[in-house]
Amino acid sequence: MKMKNKVELIGHYGSDEVIACSAWTSTSRNLTENKRNRIGKLINMLWSEGHETPFEKGVVHFLVDTDIASHIHLLKHRISSLNAESARYKELKEDKYYLPEDWEGIKLSKDFYFDGDFFDVRIMEGQLHLDVLEECSQLLNKLYHATIPDVEAKRGRKRAKESARSYKMYNSQIQADVMFNMRSFANFIKLRNSEHAQLEIREIAQQMWDLVATIEGEPFKHTLQAIWNGRS
Repeated sequence: MKMKNKVELIGHYGSDEVIACSAWTSTSRNLTENKRNRIGKLINMLWSEGHETPFEKGVVHFLVDTDIASHIHLLKHRISSLNAESARYKELKEDKYYLPEDWEGIKLSKDFYFDGDFFDVRIMEGQLHLDVLEECSQLLNKLYHATIPDVEAKRGRKRAKESARSYKMYNSQIQADVMFNMRSFANFIKLRNSEHAQLEIREIAQQMWDLVATIEGEPFKHTLQAIWNGRS
């Protein structure tokens, strides 16, 4: 089943005010109208001068359908929490896979041959790479399911599930539960919502940013502005 990577915001905690109050704990948390009017200035000062601990009091929580390669990118960040669908513990019933849309119209420039002991492959010049990748994804997903009962009969159900995933490709998709505090979210955005980042993780980061920026009431308005200004 061909799918795009997608992000859903399933919850958030805190706000600019919560972050500001955390910082003001060292003096007085009592909020006056004057202090409320200074929250934006305080948030910007805290972030620009490296006082980042208060930003851990704001949290954003996502559900992400992601290819395996992008899931690995997510794992590399200092995040509050990440849990994901695991082919070790269950057989993945939905054969979801990602196809890179920027391959649209790109064709094989020469014939491709693979002469194996069990099967031969012939892919001719002019065929679309997207079509080839999709057929390879479908074939290996079928082999994944066919392998599980065979290995289970010899090595048991647990080993069958965890080893059959060897047939799964990097474009296979799983669902991940990802939670960032705002300090960690800033690190993720800086590194992954960047022209230097891989396209797929960059698109995930942009979806996350847009979802947080459009939360009703804009609870993280000043925090996001400070993060964006401090990306370089």
